[in-house]
Amino acid sequence: MNGKKILQTDSIQELAEFWDTHDLTDFDAELKEVDEPVFDRQTTVTVRLDADESRIVSALARLQGVSHAQLVTRWVIERIQASSRSVT
Repeated sequence: MNGKKILQTDSIQELAEFWDTHDLTDFDAELKEVDEPVFDRQTTVTVRLDADESRIVSALARLQGVSHAQLVTRWVIERIQASSRSVT
């Protein structure tokens, strides 16, 4: 072992700076293969609204202090959870 350790941080900037000056092969002893996904991938869904509907969603989102995308996502999740409860 060469005594080097991989930087442990959640900072993208710090990680970028670290890997700009280090080589992955220097850390062979710390690496391990994983079988399961490391990152959960999200799927983007397009929702088509007419202009009035879009304005209303945006206004409601502003009142709640969130983006229109966050509000629609919240609504969809709430509906999924409600539907799941009625199925079981």
